[in-house]
Amino acid sequence: MRHEKATRLLELARLLASSAEGLTLDEMARALGVGRRTAERMRDAVREAFPQMEEVDDPPTRRFRIPAGLDGIFQAPTADEFAALRAAAENFRTLGATTRAAALTSLEQKVLSAVRAGVRRKLAPDMEALLEAEIMSFQAGPRPFEDQTVLGPVREAIMSLRRLRFKYEGGSTPGREREVTPFGLLFGRANYLVGAEGPSTEPRTWRLDRIRDIKVSPTPGARPAGFTLQAFVTRSFGIYQDAVQEVRLRILPHGAEEALVWRFHPTQTLERQADGSVLATFQAGGMRELAWHLFTWGDKVEILAPERLKTMMAEELAVAVKAHGPLGSG
Repeated sequence: MRHEKATRLLELARLLASSAEGLTLDEMARALGVGRRTAERMRDAVREAFPQMEEVDDPPTRRFRIPAGLDGIFQAPTADEFAALRAAAENFRTLGATTRAAALTSLEQKVLSAVRAGVRRKLAPDMEALLEAEIMSFQAGPRPFEDQTVLGPVREAIMSLRRLRFKYEGGSTPGREREVTPFGLLFGRANYLVGAEGPSTEPRTWRLDRIRDIKVSPTPGARPAGFTLQAFVTRSFGIYQDAVQEVRLRILPHGAEEALVWRFHPTQTLERQADGSVLATFQAGGMRELAWHLFTWGDKVEILAPERLKTMMAEELAVAVKAHGPLGSG
């Protein structure tokens, strides 16, 4: 128990050292999953070990921080942390996300180079054992496009608040040059630039693998005030953006246990019904992608709303039957 308490205090010290503006007591309590009084006692214990802790007035409350970080002895990485970092890099590499894989590999090398040789020798066998015992399962799907000649200018434009110019091999006029204000990058089954074209502020998605001859424009361009990439993604099920609708799904009793631990959408609510089924409700666009997903649930799900989703599901079923023939025709 003493060891566990020491570990929790060190965790709090790291949080206070990594925050430039500092943390309030309530923020400490939330981060550590404890009550406010416990957070207050932990703060006092950390202050005894790190007397350089500062208090910053932030009416109506106060913030606490440890300036200049912690000594290296308190920051030594563990084998678990290194193994997780390398596994993430390998997972990106397997998916075809070579740019992000290279960034994580570079980070691992930088951290390892800062670790003393004796510590590295002790970490090596544990890291290898963990990496051999843990592997990400294969997921079928397209290999995402990641090319630094595209990602580099996009990130430069986002940081310098400028627009991008590129030719886009998609849309109704393939090959036409576009001028786009970049809002962010969306990584998934395919990778997209999120941005607005010309004077518009309405966000659209642009597939990175269809972008050609990209360069940063001298024209200023910043995303609209209040726009967040997370809110944009939450509007849809998947990538495609269309009208947001209330979705209501009934997962039948033989799929209920799976549904209760399933994440359909960030806005979802799940309610177990008296008959053993589960009612899932959420607000989203992207009905076609949702219909594709619901195929994987087979006979476990019933669409209650909206009607458009029911229609789209029936249309996708008709397309599948047309492609493969009715049951028993072969």
